[in-house]
Amino acid sequence: MSEHIIASKPAGFQEPFALKPGANKHSTHYCPGCGHGVLHKLIAEAVVDLDMQEKMIFLCPVGCSVFAYYYFDTNSISVPHGRAPAVATGLLRVNPDSHVISYQGDGDLGAIGLNNLLQAANRGEHMLVCFVNNATYGMTGGQMAPTSLPGQVTLTSPEGRDVTNEGWPLKICEMVSALDAPIYVERVALTDAKHVASARRALRKGLAYTKEKRGFVLLEFLSACPVNMKMSAVDTNAWIHEAMTEFFPIQCFKDIGESREPVQRPTPIMGAAETEAILYPTVVESKQLKKARLFAELRIKCAGVGGQGILSLGMMIANMAHSRKINASWLPSYGPEMRGGYANCSIVLSRHGVSDPIVKEMNILVAMNQMSVDRFLPDVFPGGMVLYDSTNATITPEQAEGYIVYSVPATETAQELGNAKYANAVILGAFSRVLSGLVKETYEETFIHAVKAHFGNSPERLAKNLEAFEAGKNRVVI
Repeated sequence: MSEHIIASKPAGFQEPFALKPGANKHSTHYCPGCGHGVLHKLIAEAVVDLDMQEKMIFLCPVGCSVFAYYYFDTNSISVPHGRAPAVATGLLRVNPDSHVISYQGDGDLGAIGLNNLLQAANRGEHMLVCFVNNATYGMTGGQMAPTSLPGQVTLTSPEGRDVTNEGWPLKICEMVSALDAPIYVERVALTDAKHVASARRALRKGLAYTKEKRGFVLLEFLSACPVNMKMSAVDTNAWIHEAMTEFFPIQCFKDIGESREPVQRPTPIMGAAETEAILYPTVVESKQLKKARLFAELRIKCAGVGGQGILSLGMMIANMAHSRKINASWLPSYGPEMRGGYANCSIVLSRHGVSDPIVKEMNILVAMNQMSVDRFLPDVFPGGMVLYDSTNATITPEQAEGYIVYSVPATETAQELGNAKYANAVILGAFSRVLSGLVKETYEETFIHAVKAHFGNSPERLAKNLEAFEAGKNRVVI
């Protein structure tokens, strides 16, 4: 007996859906009448027919399509809500030969992810965004979405969407097509056979442009959600044509793909040596300083109040390390009232990778007021170093026991130089001297470079801060 197959599952799908939980490995999880299944089939056919399957990466964000990786026989990544265009950008920048489909619903794309979409579109990333618009948050129970129609009853608009309170539906295609970079923007429908055929043609055109790296493509698919609309599939499709198309007309908004030459982006720099040369430019040529010696990792906390230049102090320490080809991280922390409120920053200097940028326990504490001494001194490792501003704080002999303690009248010295704002440069000068003694190597030249980089846009401020730096070196009590 001969067998004649009239239709079969597209080759772009897995066979069976091995990743899908439960016993049923042959059906999708989508509700009857949902447009996702139709669009999935169109995509599964097209990526194979256009020979894109091997290099295809399918992005599955939060929403009804989050489990799309159950079905497609392609590379797939599950991404955070609304962030698919950002993930796509990263993938394409490090692997320009890949093909990326960002598959997003109206809540994911039009609400939390709108800025990600617009920025990727404006950059002209070589990706295809499949935007499924069913005018509701389908996955979470049918709440009002950015594309819900005026008067539309949803779980969170039981009396209908009120445009005076919630605004009008967002017209995504119209917004994206107004940008210069996108090359193809079209809205189609996943309703009857005629419109599905048009959607199929649009999808294949968009994928062809994506394969040729001509630019950013957005295709919007008006799709049925019978469960949340509380209608039959037939009635929901009729509602799309009678109501949705009044606000979301089915049309091509932009198609300049044929005239747009493929975009060649700069070759990404991936090699370790090349990356190191960019991140850590050599700014010190002294033979003495080329052989930098440092502990495997130094964990430093700079603390005080807003207005003392705490964050700038930490930034200059981190920049000093970068100029010495030392890995460094800088992480600020401050209260809601910055000036006069608490402020501190964590700096980690490492000859290897930074293990954790959050400094809870430290080798070195730089404290510019009494509150910081009292708060962070107990977190210094035994044998660690403490440098404090003796104008604003004191450490008793009992407190100092077990630590290497230095002091400098930073604020007083800065005031003598004309402005208390120079106190952070004073304490940086003191820090450069005690650190050099701690690791038996001079760091003065690279600290001066960090000061120049930080204040270089103002010659007057630079001169005063360099003066304060020198004063701090000379006035630290060792």
